Amino acid sequence: MTNSRQIAFIALKDVHKGAYTDVALDRVLRKFNLSDLDRRLVTELVYGSVRRQRTLDAIIDQLATKKSHQQPSELRSILHLGFYQLRYQERIPVSAAVNTTVQLAKENGFAGLAGFVNGLLRQYVRLAENQSEPLKLPENPVERLGILHSFPDWILQVWLEQLGVEETERLCEWMNQTPTIDLRINPLRTTIAQVETALKSAGILARSIPNLPQALRLIGNTGAIQNLPGFEQGWWVVQDASAQLVSHILDPQPGETIIDACAAPGGKTTHIAELMGDKGKIWAGDRTASRLRKLKDNAQRLGLKSIEICTGDSRNLPQFHNIADRVLLDAPCSGLGTLHRHADARWRQTPASVAELATLQKELISQTSKFVKLGGVLVYATCTLHPAENEGVIAEFLGEHPEWRIEALNSDLPHAIDTTSPGWLKVWPHHQDMDGFFMVRLRKTNDSG
Repeated sequence: MTNSRQIAFIALKDVHKGAYTDVALDRVLRKFNLSDLDRRLVTELVYGSVRRQRTLDAIIDQLATKKSHQQPSELRSILHLGFYQLRYQERIPVSAAVNTTVQLAKENGFAGLAGFVNGLLRQYVRLAENQSEPLKLPENPVERLGILHSFPDWILQVWLEQLGVEETERLCEWMNQTPTIDLRINPLRTTIAQVETALKSAGILARSIPNLPQALRLIGNTGAIQNLPGFEQGWWVVQDASAQLVSHILDPQPGETIIDACAAPGGKTTHIAELMGDKGKIWAGDRTASRLRKLKDNAQRLGLKSIEICTGDSRNLPQFHNIADRVLLDAPCSGLGTLHRHADARWRQTPASVAELATLQKELISQTSKFVKLGGVLVYATCTLHPAENEGVIAEFLGEHPEWRIEALNSDLPHAIDTTSPGWLKVWPHHQDMDGFFMVRLRKTNDSG
């Protein structure tokens, strides 16, 4: 029978060949019939090894007598799994971590290097037992934090410029945690109390989140989400707390016409419908039809009737000009606020990709602002923490569109508001314990002509 480490190795090998981590993991979990415990272990090993890739590489490079370029990539994947267990998995005995990694090497064509793998891992263990940090760190704060917490230098530079060293380190530590799961309760079908009771009866604990009336955070292991009480009945959807904030800032009212310009996969669209009591019209647009299918499925499961699907690029939808009371532009972004959820995103994004996204965001806000009636509202939101995609986009938009102004946010919103800003809300994960987000509400004060 194929064991958990072997399955994790199969997935990790695919990631190192270019596959997305979630895709590679889903592929192996579908292929092998694992217990919930083994599924959790495989998931932790794969996500953790990808997330901690830079740290693990630094350990291997500093301890190995063979040069990095002489190690086959598949052997490097095996070493990642071994060192991840030794450094980050306290519940796994040292002997088990070492022995299973050596066995992995033997079973996957590296029997001749089994001694090398064993020696490398035991060298790390000896240093750790002698309370000597096996990882040598440079003094430069960017490189030190990059190696210690496993982030590329350019991301750390962006955060350091905004936060300083101490705060950046706290943010790095937060981003390397296993992500929590938040539910958004559907008030048209149930109540927080009813869902909490149903979860508790199934042995699952949850807690409410201050200032978010529909939010429940699950505590501990839950098993498959679709097996939780209330899923089939449309009592809730999975949506992070900070993403729930966005629709509250939009503040949709019953009977209004709302456009969600980049709607898929639909978490915010369905939330808007719930806040409106499912009364009014919500146009949910996205240029990828396949991504809108999940939105349609969730809307049906939640019993929502006010949502209309529109497949198309929001930069070219003239039929929407001047029809909306409110528009939500949850723009495509680099996702630097959700790196804990997407293990490989920190390695896939680059300064060049951020620049391309900022250009797209500026085009989107310029065009979607035309959808808004005089006196109406546009909310711009991203799940990134890069000023070029947030403050920079808004500053340029307002400079070119004097008919728009930033509108102050309600004082009853959670304490995530950055009071140094002129009215936007910036969620820093290590302060608010939720995904990183930027959101701002704009009001159209007169016609541009």
